[in-house]
Amino acid sequence: MKLKPVIVTNNPLTKASLETKYEVIFNPDASLLDILITVRDYVHKGHRLLTHPLMGSIKPNQTPYKSVAVSRQCFDEIDLMSLNIIEDSILKAEQLIKSKKHLFIITEFLRILV
Repeated sequence: MKLKPVIVTNNPLTKASLETKYEVIFNPDASLLDILITVRDYVHKGHRLLTHPLMGSIKPNQTPYKSVAVSRQCFDEIDLMSLNIIEDSILKAEQLIKSKKHLFIITEFLRILV
């Protein structure tokens, strides 16, 4: 069964290139975590992930943009695979953001010492 997507994004280029073909939920002020949490909310309502939330060759903490496709169709039951993937993605993103903050603090501390 082929599912029609809804694209959740904070990327203006994604919005511009896909909005004529697909439904696009666009929030230009959303952070990476905001997008992932919005996607998790869709999954909780019965939508399914159609793309992996952390796909791509750029680490999630190195780009401000994130786009994730979920099914337009809402199912009666929560898809446990989609739920596990989005929850794991949120945890991974939080870890990367936290480690980036720690690295920044250590770098600033060392800069002051030198």
